[in-house]
Amino acid sequence: MRARLRDIADQASVSEATVSRVLNGKPGVAESTRQAVLTALDVLGYDRPSRLRRKSAGLVGLIVPELTNPIFPAFAQTIENSLAQSGYTPVLCTQVAGGVHEDDYVTMLLERGVAGIIFISGLHADTTTDSDRYVALRERNLPLVLVNGYIEGVDAPFISNDDVASMGLALEHLVSLGHREIGLAVGPDRYVPVIRKIAGFRHSMQELTGRPDVDDLIERSLFSVEGGATAAGRLIDRGATAVVCGSDLMALGAIREARKRGLNVPRDFSVVGYDDSTLIAFTDPPLTTVRQSVNAMSAATVRALLDEIAGQPSPRAEYVFRPELVVRGSTGAVRRH
Repeated sequence: MRARLRDIADQASVSEATVSRVLNGKPGVAESTRQAVLTALDVLGYDRPSRLRRKSAGLVGLIVPELTNPIFPAFAQTIENSLAQSGYTPVLCTQVAGGVHEDDYVTMLLERGVAGIIFISGLHADTTTDSDRYVALRERNLPLVLVNGYIEGVDAPFISNDDVASMGLALEHLVSLGHREIGLAVGPDRYVPVIRKIAGFRHSMQELTGRPDVDDLIERSLFSVEGGATAAGRLIDRGATAVVCGSDLMALGAIREARKRGLNVPRDFSVVGYDDSTLIAFTDPPLTTVRQSVNAMSAATVRALLDEIAGQPSPRAEYVFRPELVVRGSTGAVRRH
């Protein structure tokens, strides 16, 4: 025990007697000294005595889609860290095709008495979803925050990336490189972010290239590598020299399909992704992509939820965050024939 006390005392720069007083809950120790000893315990990997452990302010549910797309783990990790720093214990619920449904997760979280729930790209992003499931939760006074999606009639704050601006950033870049036949590869258009991306694509193509009709340049597929490859193949067949994708995974599929056809990226075909998820800077070639403001969006999400829990609700609005274009090696000047 003395060796342990000595280690803690050395780490905290206090005496062993002071460490003993803190561990035994004795008076006469300054709060700053007490915190230094507790921090030393944590740093050295010792368990705090039960009465000195941090009290959890409660559980918070965090429901995210599948984790194969790296953007969702990025949101989850950032939000979980912020919740933990505020004293809350996050409960991560991951959805997969054919797995536990969002409604089932909600039931489980309610049974555990969660203080609130954060939904990331959940059913609220699907225009075919009935809003009643969220309305019922709000009628129970359960605090909610919904990220990247929007559904009318729900009394809760919404946090979203600016999908319309994202298309403008990507197309301005490609047009500056001489591209005019630019395709858009996105997921099913029943999802709010997809609808907004398509609207932004139409608007920016009109503004930047003067094309009022771009239906033949829009491909709806799956948000996956395979979906991106399929969409890119169809666009290449129609003469597209570049493609903007609805996710980084789709962009990787587009690059794979271009190479399969003997095209060089970016010399023959340019590709822009969306998200700037982990490791995308290290692909071959490094991917030009639209970066979501994960840190800022996550901070706003946690702040909004904590305000809701504290009975100080945020204004009922959708908070839209402007993205950033990160230019790397997958885009280049159009080839002149």
